Formats: sequence, C-alpha cells, structure tokens
Amino acid sequence: MMLTQFLNAAAVAGETAEEHVQLPMDPIMYGALIMGGLLVLMFVTIAFTSLGHRHEAVEEHSDPHRQHPNKHDHGENPQH
Repeated sequence: MMLTQFLNAAAVAGETAEEHVQLPMDPIMYGALIMGGLLVLMFVTIAFTSLGHRHEAVEEHSDPHRQHPNKHDHGENPQH
C-alpha cells in the first residue's frame, strides 16, 4: 500500500515536472552579463592597483600604549 502511494506521488510529480518555464532572455545572455560584470570588476581592480605603490613602506614605530601591540617579533626587535 505504501509503495503504491509512493509510485502515485512520483507519477504526479513527474507529470508536473514536464511543465517548462520560459526564461526572460536567452541563456547565453546570462553568461554574457556575468562575464561583463566580472570584466568590470577586473578593470576596477587594475585601475586601483597603483594606490598601494604611491609611498614607500614606513617601518611601524613601537607604541606601548596601543591596545594590541605587535608582539610577533618574539623579542628580537632592539627598539623595545
């Protein structure tokens, strides 16, 4: 009895699964829009890469009043 109910439910689900929904635009256009968006993001990234190279890197000074001081040098820094 349980098997027949399952088979009937599967048959009904199979009948409704055959109905197709029309996409609002051609499927290749979805790929083109995604590719265009990623290209725009790539060009924005390339445009702002020079911002990190404007100034020379400055050594960070040791500030004992910072809440979380940098202690990653394990006592090797002679400035302390």
